[in-house]
Amino acid sequence: MAGAVESRLAELGLTLPAVVPPLASYQPAVRSGVYVYTSGQLPMVDGKLAVTGKVGAEVTPDEAKELARTCALNALAAVKSVAGDLDRIKRVVKVVGFVASASDFTGQPAVINGASELLGEVLGDKGVHARSAVGVAVLPLDAPVEVEVQVELVEG
Repeated sequence: MAGAVESRLAELGLTLPAVVPPLASYQPAVRSGVYVYTSGQLPMVDGKLAVTGKVGAEVTPDEAKELARTCALNALAAVKSVAGDLDRIKRVVKVVGFVASASDFTGQPAVINGASELLGEVLGDKGVHARSAVGVAVLPLDAPVEVEVQVELVEG
């Protein structure tokens, strides 16, 4: 039986994906006490990137915002893989988003809003978080966006 968070995902027409397998020597998420830290999540769907390139060049800001939503959904899957149940999330503490940017692109915050908005839609007040949105020259596999998330779990 799905918990409240996964039921909310279903209401939004979303399905929690399988955890994206690591591309190198790391874990998708680790738990330390009541905190779960995800590795950077790429906008992988069914094991591949649908879009590659730099935001502001080959990728539009609107496309990148949607890709950031996918990253956040992948991050929730990674959290579930170590927490066992997304209903154990007490709150999202921090989101860090990286945007592979054309040299003149300065809209990183609007792109990472895709991840932040998804977390708010799914988790309500528990999804409100601190955040950084950083422009970078290139990301793994030429991904346009990468997002990492830190959550606090309820005790138990």
